[in-house]
Amino acid sequence: MLCGLARPEADAGGILTCPVCGWRLGDSPDPDLPRPRVDVVYYVRWGERIKIGTSREPRQRLAAIWHQELLAFEPGGRAVERARHVQFAHLREGGEWFRAAPELRAHAVALADGIPPWHRYARWVADALRGAVS
Repeated sequence: MLCGLARPEADAGGILTCPVCGWRLGDSPDPDLPRPRVDVVYYVRWGERIKIGTSREPRQRLAAIWHQELLAFEPGGRAVERARHVQFAHLREGGEWFRAAPELRAHAVALADGIPPWHRYARWVADALRGAVS
């Protein structure tokens, strides 16, 4: 399994796959191929503020940012991040930090759609890896 976030389950054809990332048990990415780039826009909360940022290495980036909660990931890089900064400019408190107003919280909840952010990211990475080898 690629992500290691859940126990494999048999799909309709009896093949064991991860219910989180969809990777088949026993398959492994080709170590000679570069890992695909998966840029994300992240939404993290600290108190009553939300940071909207972007990273191609979210685990490393979020380890360096003080936050209480990871609210959501959204696929995309700087262009999507810029669009969100414009969309929520009226809530900006400085830099990439915004007031955690109901509309921004609702946006993050809609992005998450009840799925843990790291599960979404695992799926995107697995999909990108599958695309790189198919």
